[in-house]
Amino acid sequence: MSSPIRVGLMGYGFSTKCFHLPYILPNKDLEVYAFLQRKEAPTDTKEEGVHCTIDYPKAKHYRDAESFFADKNIDLVCVCTAVGSHAEYAEAALKAGKHVVVEKPFVSTVAEADHLIEVAKQSQKVLTVFQNRRYDSDFKTLKKLVDQKAFGEVTDFENHYDTNNPPWLRPNPNPGPGDGLLHGLGTHSIDQTLLLFGNPSSIWATTRALKPGSKSNDTFILNMQYSGSQKDLLVTVRTTIISPVPLNKMPKYSIRGRSGAYFKTGEDCQVDHFYGGIKVTDDKFGVEPKDFYGYLSTTEESAMGKFEGTFESEKGSYREYYVDVVKAIRGESEVVVKPEQSRNGLRVIELALESQKTGRAVEFTE
Repeated sequence: MSSPIRVGLMGYGFSTKCFHLPYILPNKDLEVYAFLQRKEAPTDTKEEGVHCTIDYPKAKHYRDAESFFADKNIDLVCVCTAVGSHAEYAEAALKAGKHVVVEKPFVSTVAEADHLIEVAKQSQKVLTVFQNRRYDSDFKTLKKLVDQKAFGEVTDFENHYDTNNPPWLRPNPNPGPGDGLLHGLGTHSIDQTLLLFGNPSSIWATTRALKPGSKSNDTFILNMQYSGSQKDLLVTVRTTIISPVPLNKMPKYSIRGRSGAYFKTGEDCQVDHFYGGIKVTDDKFGVEPKDFYGYLSTTEESAMGKFEGTFESEKGSYREYYVDVVKAIRGESEVVVKPEQSRNGLRVIELALESQKTGRAVEFTE
């Protein structure tokens, strides 16, 4: 039996505690070995969630990146810091001989992504991005239907990631590179879309800042047109922070093809299950409630035959992401979330911002 892969996590905020540790800890092939948290270990409190030394007393605690990267026992680094530091830290980790998982968004620019991809090739280490929304219940269901040719030739697809005045969204009067929900939420929806249909031929976009006092994009619409065998396909990717409807009625996916259609509302339940106290290892974890199921209608020409009614959702499982990472590190399979794919998602975002600025559709070029 192989020894566990020793994991070093950079940062000890929401991302680390909600999206990484819960899915690393149950994996027997991974060991939480070290943290980089600049804050000094407290001596006056034992409150959980405040500091890594309280929650994980057996793990090593580093306060500076240089010492963290110098630890030869760290096999895999998870970069869970602010997006502006992703490129610097990921490069340093690769050059120190570590495999790397980078929290989304990958980096701020395509140029940074291209550089990191080249560094990873030279180091011969795994570089991947935490595109966890590929492992959502609703997206796994949608992808299964697309792969089964349930819709025949797809002509229209809408991908929403809406929210309603979220408390975590703060006004940003001076946005910098990588700021805004195009990078924050759009990176998920765009990644899902490119995984289903590949790169578009052109992009038209408009963005807004609806949060009072903010100039950072938080609401947007991207129209992506395709060519060749998909010349009749139009994709819309959109996010709004104004959507005062119950969660199970929040728009998610709408897809239409010549032999079928599927409409989905709601949001993946894994975060709610985690905060609701359901253990990640529980069979109920990631199982979507029936009132969140989508509606599927297919004709006799569909590859799956005629069907009409609610369609049971696949089980969501962010645990699978780290199972896939382990397989890639051990050479048992290819990297599932390839950095080149996340790089192309960034390219879509850059071109969307160009379209917003010029008011015109922009040709997709790599």
